[in-house]
Amino acid sequence: MEINCYRDQEVAREHRQLSAATYNLAHTQLARSQSGNLFIPIRAMQYLAILDREELIFLDGVRKCWIDIAWRNFHPQLRQSLDEPVSYDAVYYTAEASNIMSRLQRELFLALQQLSVKEPAHDDAKVIKFTGIRKISTGDS
Repeated sequence: MEINCYRDQEVAREHRQLSAATYNLAHTQLARSQSGNLFIPIRAMQYLAILDREELIFLDGVRKCWIDIAWRNFHPQLRQSLDEPVSYDAVYYTAEASNIMSRLQRELFLALQQLSVKEPAHDDAKVIKFTGIRKISTGDS
């Protein structure tokens, strides 16, 4: 699938925090993606989120291929543990975009959870059966 996305001039930018649960789930799903992109439909808001290694962009269902918001400059390496939030920059390309940020963060997590449930199970794991432990004698008594 190929989607061309366009950006208007940046209207505003703010530094924000993304919960560890959302960040970790998003990047776990991205790692499973064969294309290097993760498409996340946020049906409750009529948005499509697209995640790649550099940023997470949000496309409104009305404006289609125009980016309303981009989350950029993630800094997961600054965390002391995996359960700490991740800082990033929210870049707004419309004047109204900042008004939906709180809801967008919440709905993104719910959409990621729904996406992870739809993920097909991978049957390539194997269980190795141990038949017992043998004691090896070294000859030293």
